[in-house]
Amino acid sequence: MKSQQPGQDDHKQEPIYKLRHSLAHILAQAVQKARPGALLGFGPPVDNGFYYDFILPEPITEDDLPSLEKEMRRIIGQAQQFEREELPAHQALQRLEEMKEPHKVEYARELIEAGNDQLSFYTNGPFVDMCEGPHLENTRQIPSDCFHLYSVAGAYWRGDERNVMMTRIYGFAFPNRKKLKSYMARRELALQRDHRKLGAQLDIFVIDDEIGKGLPLWLPNGAVICHELEKLAMEMEFKAGYERVLTPHITRESLYRTSGHLTHYKTDMYPPMLLEDDPLQGEEGKQAYYLKPMNCPHHHKLYAARPRSYRELPVRFAEYGMCYRYERSGQLQGLTRVRGMHMNDAHIYCTPEQAKQEFIGVMELHRKHYELFEFSDYFMRLSLRDPRDPKAKYVENPEAWDFTEKVVREAMDELGVEYVVEYGEAAFYGPKVDIQFRTVIEREFTVSTNQLDFAVPPRFGLTYTGPDGEPHTPLCIHRAPLGTHERFVAFLIEHYGGAFPAWLAPVQVRILPVGANYLDYAHRLSQALRQEMVRCEVDESDETLGKKIRQGATRKIPILLVVGEKEQADQTVTLRRYGIKRQQSMDFAAFRQMIGEEIRQRRHVREG
Repeated sequence: MKSQQPGQDDHKQEPIYKLRHSLAHILAQAVQKARPGALLGFGPPVDNGFYYDFILPEPITEDDLPSLEKEMRRIIGQAQQFEREELPAHQALQRLEEMKEPHKVEYARELIEAGNDQLSFYTNGPFVDMCEGPHLENTRQIPSDCFHLYSVAGAYWRGDERNVMMTRIYGFAFPNRKKLKSYMARRELALQRDHRKLGAQLDIFVIDDEIGKGLPLWLPNGAVICHELEKLAMEMEFKAGYERVLTPHITRESLYRTSGHLTHYKTDMYPPMLLEDDPLQGEEGKQAYYLKPMNCPHHHKLYAARPRSYRELPVRFAEYGMCYRYERSGQLQGLTRVRGMHMNDAHIYCTPEQAKQEFIGVMELHRKHYELFEFSDYFMRLSLRDPRDPKAKYVENPEAWDFTEKVVREAMDELGVEYVVEYGEAAFYGPKVDIQFRTVIEREFTVSTNQLDFAVPPRFGLTYTGPDGEPHTPLCIHRAPLGTHERFVAFLIEHYGGAFPAWLAPVQVRILPVGANYLDYAHRLSQALRQEMVRCEVDESDETLGKKIRQGATRKIPILLVVGEKEQADQTVTLRRYGIKRQQSMDFAAFRQMIGEEIRQRRHVREG
C-alpha cells in the first residue's frame, strides 16, 4: 500500500514539473513575439507536457507550430533566468492592469478576495506572468529537443462555456529526447486505437448534435456489445446472489433533497422540469422533476417498500439503470465523458457485521470481470476524507467515518491487493475504492467505483429488525464493476484495438463464398449458426476472395469462413481467425460445436 498524504505538494518540486511549467512560459513568450498583443490565460504543466491559453489578435494554426518551436529553442539558448517576485496584493493588481491582462486581473481579484495579501510573479527575459511557480533556474536547463508542440484547440476561459473562447496550444515535454520519442510512439498507437476513430470505423456509436452533446446513439454493432456486457453482468450477479430491479428515469425533487444530491451534486444534474398537473411544493405551485443522476435513491425506496429483518440481509439490488449528468461542454469526450449513461449499478444493504465480507465479495467480483477481459494494467485507489478538514464536503459523523474507513481498509488488506490511499477524495457519504486503469499511453482514469455509505440510509429511514427485536440502520455498498456502458465500451475498444474476442464481437462469423455458385451453401451454414445464437453474416459481394478477406480484417471480424467447391462437397469450412496467420479446414459440424463452446465460455483465442 502506498499513501498520498493530505496536502502533499511534493510533485511541484519534481524536476519534470518545473521543466514543463517553464516551457509553458517560454511558449507564451514565443507566442507574444509572433502575435504582439496576445492576451494570457492559464499555462499549467500537465501529465504529458504543458499548454497555454491565449486571446490572439490573429489566429495561430498547427502550421505555425514549427516556427513557434524554433523561437522557443532560441529562447532556451539565451539562458534566461526565472526570477520570482512577491508583491503586495494592491501592487500586483496594479501591475496586471498596467500590463493590460484582463483575465489575469480577474483571477488576481479572486485570489485577493480569498484572503491572499501577496501575489507572486515570474520573469524570464522580457516575459512577465503572475504565477505561483515553481520553475527551473534558467532556460538552459531545458534540453532543446525534449519538447514538441502538437495541437491548437479552442478552450473556454476557466472551462466555462459562458466565457470567451481562447486558443489553447499544447506541447509534449519529457526529460530528454529519448523519452519524448518513446511517448510519441505510444501516442501514435493510441491514436490508431482511439475509441472515437474506431467507433466510427466499426459502426459502434454516433453522437448527433440534434440529439444533444454527450448523448451517444448506439448503432446495431454497439448495441450488441452493450447487450453482451449486460448479459455478463446479469449472469455474474445472479450467481453472487443479486436480485434485478427496474426504476424510472425521472423523479420528484423531494427524493434528491432526502438523498442529499441537491445539496452536494446539483451542479452536475440537469435542471428541473416543472409540471403544472402535479402541484406539490414547487415553484409557483408546480412540482419539480429531475432526470436521475444516480440509481441509488430509487433503490433505497425499493428497500423501504416493506419491512426487513436481519435474517434476509444482505439485500442486493442490481440494475443497468440509465442516468443523466450535466457534464460541461468542454469536458465531454467521446464515450468517456457523456451526459447520458447506462450504469452497471447495484446496492447492497447489510448489517455492520456483514459489511467487510460484502465489500470483499464486491472486490472479488471485480477481479473475475477483469480476469475475463484479460486486464492487467490497473490499480486500486482507496479514497478517504481529508482529516485536516473533515467538514468540508462530508457528512459529519466522526464515529461512522472511523468505522467505515476501518472496514474498507481491512477488506483491502485481507484481499492482498495493492492500493494507494488518497485523502480528500471520499464521497460525501463514505469512503470508496476507485479502480484506476492506464491506457496504452499511460493515461489514467477511473473505470469503476465501490463506496461504503453510512449516511444516506438513515436519511431515508431505512431499517431492519435486529435479533433484539429493535430497528437498526443498515449500511449500503454502492458498486459498479463495469462502470457505465459508455466508458467501459470506450476502454474495451482501445484495449482490444477494436478486435473483440468472438463472444463480444458484433459480428462473430462472416462466411466468404468464393463464387456465386456457393452462396446457397454459405446461407445454409449461416442459418444453422444463427439457430445456435451465433452472430453470422454472408459476404454476397462480387469482390475477389482476397478483397473479401481484407475487408473482413478491416472490420476486425474474429472468424472468417471460406467456402468453395471442396468445402461444399465435403460439408467443411476453411477457418481464418483475425490476427492468426494459420488457417485450417474442418467439418462444419465440428466448427459449430467449437464456436458455441468458445462463445459460451467467453474464451480468448490466440496464435499457438
